[in-house]
Amino acid sequence: MLIKRKRGWELPESAATPESVYWNRRQVLRTMGFAAAGAALAGPAMPTLGLAQDDTVDPTADLYPVEANPLYTAERPLTPYEIATTYNNFYEFGSHKEIWRMAQRLPIRPWTVTFDGLVEEEKTVDFDTLIRAMPLEERVYRHRCVEAWSMVVPWSGFPVSELVAYAKPLSSARYLAFQTFGPDHFRANGFRQSWYPWPYVDGLTMAGATNDLSFMVTGLYGQPVPRQNGAPMRLHVPWKYGFKSVKSIVRVSFLEERPVGYWEEIQGSEYGFWANVNPDVPHPRWSQATERDIGTGERIPTVIYNGYGEFVAHLYDGLESEPLFK
Repeated sequence: MLIKRKRGWELPESAATPESVYWNRRQVLRTMGFAAAGAALAGPAMPTLGLAQDDTVDPTADLYPVEANPLYTAERPLTPYEIATTYNNFYEFGSHKEIWRMAQRLPIRPWTVTFDGLVEEEKTVDFDTLIRAMPLEERVYRHRCVEAWSMVVPWSGFPVSELVAYAKPLSSARYLAFQTFGPDHFRANGFRQSWYPWPYVDGLTMAGATNDLSFMVTGLYGQPVPRQNGAPMRLHVPWKYGFKSVKSIVRVSFLEERPVGYWEEIQGSEYGFWANVNPDVPHPRWSQATERDIGTGERIPTVIYNGYGEFVAHLYDGLESEPLFK
């Protein structure tokens, strides 16, 4: 007898959109174009974000919107596009939350991704080639920042497990390290951020990276992901604090030893490798027991593993002595 175990993010059949309505929605979005798609999904009008001078046309724009995976949803309303794309952390552009204007100057073409370390063959691949080799889908995930704010976003992309398969790691690889762009890429467009300890790096265990929930983001709200949200490709690990989800990735390294992340290196007493959402382990300077939904302004209780514990808690068996926050 086959018993189907219902996943925590699945909707009941009674709540699912009828198939005819769903497919009609997708066709309407493609016909209307990206601006209309975002408005239909998010409600408020999108901000005019613009493009860097070298990026007049996104060569992957034809891929969006992608088919939504109905297994991944959230009980909270989507955060409006205008808020999710203008309330951002991206320290390469500054420490304030409204860095989206500065981020528009980041050149994202050409863009390559290097796979190195413990792989069958090290290689550097053009992003536009890489994305077309991947099975794109849309997933709605909660996102929880270590600063105790949160949002709910429809992300487009592909499972990290697909990226791992593409890279062909050796059996000795136990960790992945994701790296964002370096200072040369940044300064090429006139930026100067000499104080910043380049580059941003963080990592996952192989088991965490290949978990069903781990996702490489290439778009959101039915269009390519904006620069301030991590263009052209970022990581999203929904049960961990947001600083683990590296933006604007240029390198994926497969390692035997655990990598040291950016925040772990500069402030290890506050930000560690595990970084699992845990309301019972406070940040040294504030409580993690509640979070502010930036879309609604509501203060809500934080849930262990950001509500995904049923599917990821087993990854941390035997690590009870380490605070899950770190």
